[in-house]
Amino acid sequence: SVLILNDANFDTFTADKDTVLLEFYAPWCGHCKQFAPEYEKIAKALQENDPPIPVAKVDATAATALASRFDVSGYPTLKILKKGQPVDYDGSRTQDAIVAKVKEVADPNWTPPPEATLVLTQDNFDNVVNDADIILVEFYAPWCGHCKRLAPEYEKAAQELSQRTPPIPLAKVDATAETELAKRFDVSGYPTLKIFRKGKPYDYNGPREKYGIVDYMIEQAGPPSKQIQATKQVQEFLKDGDDVIIIGVFSGESDKAYQLYQEAANGLREDYKFHHTFSSEIAKLLRTSPGKLVVMQPEKFQSKHESKMHVLDLKDSTDGWEMKEHVLKHALPLVGHRKPSNDAKRFSKRPLVVVYYSVDFSFDYRVATQYWRGKVLEVAKDFPEYVFAVSDEEDYSSEIKDLGLLESGEDVNVAILDEGGKKYAMEPEEFDSDVLRNFVIAFKKGKLKPIVKSQPVPKSNKGPVKVVVGKTFDAIVMDPKHDVLIEFYAPWCGHCKKLEPVYTELGRKYKGEKQLVIAKMDATANDVPSDRYKVEGFPTIYFAPRDRKNNPIKFDGGDRDLEHLSKFIEEHATTLSRTKEEL
Repeated sequence: SVLILNDANFDTFTADKDTVLLEFYAPWCGHCKQFAPEYEKIAKALQENDPPIPVAKVDATAATALASRFDVSGYPTLKILKKGQPVDYDGSRTQDAIVAKVKEVADPNWTPPPEATLVLTQDNFDNVVNDADIILVEFYAPWCGHCKRLAPEYEKAAQELSQRTPPIPLAKVDATAETELAKRFDVSGYPTLKIFRKGKPYDYNGPREKYGIVDYMIEQAGPPSKQIQATKQVQEFLKDGDDVIIIGVFSGESDKAYQLYQEAANGLREDYKFHHTFSSEIAKLLRTSPGKLVVMQPEKFQSKHESKMHVLDLKDSTDGWEMKEHVLKHALPLVGHRKPSNDAKRFSKRPLVVVYYSVDFSFDYRVATQYWRGKVLEVAKDFPEYVFAVSDEEDYSSEIKDLGLLESGEDVNVAILDEGGKKYAMEPEEFDSDVLRNFVIAFKKGKLKPIVKSQPVPKSNKGPVKVVVGKTFDAIVMDPKHDVLIEFYAPWCGHCKKLEPVYTELGRKYKGEKQLVIAKMDATANDVPSDRYKVEGFPTIYFAPRDRKNNPIKFDGGDRDLEHLSKFIEEHATTLSRTKEEL
């Protein structure tokens, strides 16, 4: 009863059909195997409909063009094709539910529900956005693959959030048509998502699937700062807290400084927890008065080398920027606890001096943890220009391995993570404050050599695609005499394997270009010594013009075929001997 469609016969079969139920599956997928008998029953039931409704399945691992065309990213994926247009099905996988939905769509009077996502243009943007307490706006390009994948999730989130009281609107802007809007909000890649509060833009750093977007926006719609009313809450923050404590002290909600504080908190709410109080008891506990912004650390991070409390006096002339600066300046203690959960948000500044050992602040191990941290504090107080942190060696075992310190034999190891992705490891030695001080001084004087994870340098590198390893990255990719197209790949990555013959052909095509290098690097076996070349998935491709090595252009959104990669090179190359016509 279930028809089998593929890249070759799909369009011919569906061309004259009003309604078709489609399942995209993978032969190895357990859910698909489980669903197969139910799908057979669905096919039989729809065959008996008047008129019969065809039911088909597509092996998405073989019919890759179809899977890409219909944005299939998981298995099984069900879609109802209505006059050639796909209608997503995300109900329960039962015969009754699916048959009912297909019959509903097959009805001659059925029309697709209107989009919940608002469409914004130059004409209506300001009216809609300035009037909304909160609105999420996506700037997209119609040709962008990431935007196409986001579109159904974004629309589903828009539908759900539109049902809330009050509703939270989601909107979209075609940035290729509305160029003035894109320029105004510094849109340089797609999709770019921004939250607007009464017209003020804030970066969106949340998830990109339905439930993640919904949860994130509900949280964002709430107040940026939580009120605290009891002194006990502050005492708990100090005793048990694990992060910076931020409290605004005010006389009441009508206080002008309170309104400014809320605005400043909105700008940093993704990274910090803000609190406020109108309680005179809490003000007394903090030894302060209304109109103050207090930033302090939990007791475990306090030391004799730093102030216990940093207070900003909020005057009528104080603006949001000053408040943000105050929070950011005092957000970290002199020696903080760096861990995977706070690494990106708290410890991204470089240079970062990291001391690795068995870090555990629980009651039984706190004394030992603070003993070593105390030795780090002795040095950190003299180098305010650097960030210092302690990290648990188990949390960062792979980082320690890359630094060559896994077999050091020492209880305490040290590294400095510098600008541009450079890393420096301290030679294994019994740890104390003097040893750490000498290492930091050597770094400051430029006497240390960076550690670079690297495969051996290839003996011969004359193929159409140059092989780059950690040790040759600067010499090849950062060479100011050549434009370089560099692909970062993983040996196990299916997309990379698919790209390989195309990329080799690209290398052959430009083999005669003396000032252009086509290169590749196994990013799983080599360090990328520059943080300007961020690798967040495979394959990642950058074009590094010879005059802008620190501002490479990422290949994003287009098809990874010879035509689009050639066009990308042509657009960004500083010198090409071949003419555009020849290309």
